[in-house]
Amino acid sequence: MLMTIIATAHAQKTNEVGYAPASTWFRVSAAPEVKSATLRLYRKAADAKPYKTVKMKPRTIDGWQYLYAEVKGNLSGVFYTFDTGNGECPGVFAQAVSVNGKKAQVIDMKTTDPEGWRYDRQVSTASPADLVIYEMHHRDFSIDPSSGVRPEYRGKFLALTEPTSIAHLKALGINAVHILPSFDYASVDESQPERAQYNWGYDPLNYNVPEGSYSTDATTPAVRIREFKEMVQALHRAGIRVILDVVYNHTFNTEGSNFQKIYPDAYFRKTADGQYSNGSGCGNETASERPLMREYMIESVLYWAKEYHIDGFRFDLMGIHDIETMNQIRKAVSAYNPEIFIYGEGWSAGACAIPNEVLGMKANIPQMPGIAAFSDDMRDALRGPFSDDTKGAFLAGIAGEEESLKAGIAGMVAHPQVDYTKVNYSQKPYALQPTQMISYVSCHDDMCLVDRLKASIPGIQTDEIIRLDLLAQTAVMLSQGVPFMLSGEEMLRDKKGVHNSFESPDEINHLDWGNMKRYPQVLEYYQRLIALRHHHPAFRLGTADKVRQYLKFLPSQDCLVAFCLTDYAGGDSWRNIIVALNGSKETRTIEVPEDRYSVVCADGRIDENGLGTVEGSKIEVKPQTAIILHN
Repeated sequence: MLMTIIATAHAQKTNEVGYAPASTWFRVSAAPEVKSATLRLYRKAADAKPYKTVKMKPRTIDGWQYLYAEVKGNLSGVFYTFDTGNGECPGVFAQAVSVNGKKAQVIDMKTTDPEGWRYDRQVSTASPADLVIYEMHHRDFSIDPSSGVRPEYRGKFLALTEPTSIAHLKALGINAVHILPSFDYASVDESQPERAQYNWGYDPLNYNVPEGSYSTDATTPAVRIREFKEMVQALHRAGIRVILDVVYNHTFNTEGSNFQKIYPDAYFRKTADGQYSNGSGCGNETASERPLMREYMIESVLYWAKEYHIDGFRFDLMGIHDIETMNQIRKAVSAYNPEIFIYGEGWSAGACAIPNEVLGMKANIPQMPGIAAFSDDMRDALRGPFSDDTKGAFLAGIAGEEESLKAGIAGMVAHPQVDYTKVNYSQKPYALQPTQMISYVSCHDDMCLVDRLKASIPGIQTDEIIRLDLLAQTAVMLSQGVPFMLSGEEMLRDKKGVHNSFESPDEINHLDWGNMKRYPQVLEYYQRLIALRHHHPAFRLGTADKVRQYLKFLPSQDCLVAFCLTDYAGGDSWRNIIVALNGSKETRTIEVPEDRYSVVCADGRIDENGLGTVEGSKIEVKPQTAIILHN
């Protein structure tokens, strides 16, 4: 049976702890052969010995079998652990924990709400196509003094409550922040906040508690909870969604995980020879197809949505989870708030113990309506293959990826002018709707765009980097999918060439906000490009039928892709919009319907009021740039 903590504001189906001032009950699900468990109560988290030990006994509640105990008196603030015979742990659904997550705390969650929290709501959008997602790591974003964030908030949840941070995000134009794993993870020692420690956080420990190292005080459990809520509240007030990166596919380790200590082997898959399957590449993979893990994932996602007002979820290695579980999560979330956006990585990091046909792989997205997946097809068409940092593609002036780029621009849906037999990884459309595709060229777990350009184009200079950077993001932002960018790309970010910087120091991962003064044209282009998408519904049609109706591709050339959005597409104010992307080092000429056009993008500049006009049926596109016209 599933166990979970009660939420005082949102009752859940099954619970671990139920607090009331007069008494608190505890219940835990364990293996059927376990007939008793030990509940230990501690006055302080640092106490080595409990002040009270209670034997938990079997009890049936609403048809569910538990080990149960009730303790009289007001236990608010008391720490506790469970022991089902495999060592002490805080359970699997702790809401509040001590430093480094070793003990859970009895807490009234209402006391953690910041002022006005009951009026906070998830941010609404008409369609996922309206989103522009900004992926960020708390420490990257604000740790450098150039961020303008006050010192005590740098690298913390509260950095995103600072006026300078909110002003930057609003000026950039993004409307959704994807925060890297922000639940309690195991690879940073929260007891040493003065020591510079870095990790992306893909090391789950307590899935339903905010990470202590991102709070100003990891020793007081309520602080991390309140500060996380304050962050969400500040972003919501700015009209920005908060998307949580969730990592249900594996735990930090196997034997030491709370899952294993409570109910050994119930949450993990094994191979035919009895070994723990390792589709995550991290030593284990969870068994989402089993009722225990499936219900846990559903309950956990709902808890974050209800208690913390989360607007979306990005599933790490979604290809490890089974299709049915993902669909049930979508159904449960939609019943609460259908506008919550769900997307994930449509792959695993290794072979899983169950067949790919039943897993949430990118190729199976048609079986998961309302769920999106990253398009590595478009990503690698632009910058080159994930498997080799030194190989370029469209941006390096290497022909052959035009059809893959077209597929990305169309949102990976079926389109009569896209030949999927020539698309690099998908031999058929994987999206039923364009909102099931995440368009991007870089994210946290790879070289950032600047570093990739340097690695794949020997001798490249800054002016060429800027041209190609802007060209790449033009393709991403004007695709029919849901656009996604890595934080700092608007500042011409680099990570000193480090590919996998998950534990690199701040000097590698930090954002240098001074770059906005050094390269103001980059930030300005990003701002105007994102505004262009927001202002013109032709770039976010939202449905496959509309994409097929209004999006027409012009003849491709080597390293050139051009398309037209026709007939006031999606109710746009512009009749016909032509976009041409030239990745080659030569000026190219494209043929367009003869007319007089207003130029709104050329030579690395965007101005919706117009940069001039051109007439005729032939348009020149300068090297390594985009041109956008309308009539």
